Amino acid sequence: MSYDPNVLQQASRLLEEQRRERTRRAELNRQKIYARQPRLAQIDRELRATMTGVVTAALRRGEDPAPVLAELRAKNLDLQDERNLLLGSMGLAPSDLDDTPACPLCGDTGWKGTQMCECLHRLCTQEQIRSLSNLLNLGEQTFDAFRFDYYSTMPNPSTGISPRENMENVVYPVCLNYARLFGQRATRNLFLYGAPGLGKTFLSACIARTVSEQGISVVYDTAGSIFARFEDQKFARDAEARDETRRYLNCDLLIVDDLGCELTTQFVQTALYTLINSRLTANRHTIISSNLSMDEIARRYSPQIASRLEGEYTALYFFGEDIRLQRKKML
Repeated sequence: MSYDPNVLQQASRLLEEQRRERTRRAELNRQKIYARQPRLAQIDRELRATMTGVVTAALRRGEDPAPVLAELRAKNLDLQDERNLLLGSMGLAPSDLDDTPACPLCGDTGWKGTQMCECLHRLCTQEQIRSLSNLLNLGEQTFDAFRFDYYSTMPNPSTGISPRENMENVVYPVCLNYARLFGQRATRNLFLYGAPGLGKTFLSACIARTVSEQGISVVYDTAGSIFARFEDQKFARDAEARDETRRYLNCDLLIVDDLGCELTTQFVQTALYTLINSRLTANRHTIISSNLSMDEIARRYSPQIASRLEGEYTALYFFGEDIRLQRKKML
């Protein structure tokens, strides 16, 4: 699991803010209880003093600390009994005075040793979805909202099936199963290609949302933006660009949108090959959408890149009438 550093930073900030707010509320509540029963404040001070005494006695050298420890523990138990009785008489539980962490697994630190705790993991997932929503309008783009009526039922002369049949029987179910069973099926990579306005970005967004909701790290970006960050890293030695390129290489699922819309240079060809090959070598999942066919990919970039895509990606062909134009006609 490798979250975008910005996602992890924001999630960690939210966790710390929640911890501080919980501590603040707990202290306010404690002071209200002390005001109602001042003896409780005195007992808590004495309990802290006895705990200090236990530690000091345990660290003594040259003498047997057992008698002192036994005396301090007995005093501690008496104080706890008195504390519980006073709280009970007020209709309160001992936990009402304690500053209990919201997450007992990590004590609200977000980490169990070197492993991310579930509480921070949940916040990372929420922050990732929020970040993706800013790019992809995830509020509307879901598998349930996908409309097949934009695709004609007339057979396509080149394929022998209609755009509706292609979408209902091939493209949509492959994308749906890829998202819902992410990492559980043999299909690791998708290449979505076809003319503009046929739902490639929409289905990419549906996949991004569904996979993100499973707590898996997802990065979405356009091909042009990705290559620009690689160029910044190489020529400007930009620290932020290095973080960006690392997230492209290390996330669990990378979605590259609009491959072929960028200005293609020798550097772009090299960066694309590096991106594809590095993620294949690391067994990380990738989705690429493009208006270019595989033959056009080979001509525009290189036969080696086309070979990687043909051999390691499941290609899904989108065809039909531009949905944007259909919506415009309906206005």
